[in-house]
Amino acid sequence: MTPFSEHPIVVGVVPHQPELVALTAASWSRAAGGVTLYFAYVDVTRFTAEELPDGTVRHAEVDPDSVDDTWVDRQQQIERSLTDVLDGSGVPWEFRYLAGRPDRALTHLARTVDAAAIVVGTRAPGPGARLREVVEGSVAVQLSHHQHRPILVVPLSVVDWKTPLWR
Repeated sequence: MTPFSEHPIVVGVVPHQPELVALTAASWSRAAGGVTLYFAYVDVTRFTAEELPDGTVRHAEVDPDSVDDTWVDRQQQIERSLTDVLDGSGVPWEFRYLAGRPDRALTHLARTVDAAAIVVGTRAPGPGARLREVVEGSVAVQLSHHQHRPILVVPLSVVDWKTPLWR
């Protein structure tokens, strides 16, 4: 077990994710003494060509014949979003753009920075969300089965158990 104090927290993020994930991670950081948050987006359309000692990666397109630079815009958009949410929070943070399987990439980053925990959000509700989870699996579940760090899963929608699920 890695103690929470003085050890960073890795936070898995996706574009247009509700602020709740970043705000929850910031709250945990403050509770642990202001530890650094390593926010990470894992691009499943790219692969890791090289893992660097600071947790960053060199990545490339899966199809070597295509040229797709949209990842640069995605990275900038996520960083702007995080800056907007965390500005003035006093919490130290960094962003990592990773590639490959999300569970493996987040685990590698957590091992590299000696993180105490990993924070992820649930899959956002919407059409096809349940099917995507069945096909792709849950990153939180995959993480919990394949590494030793605690996983904090932030719910992104509230379920009212008083309301019947089927009408």
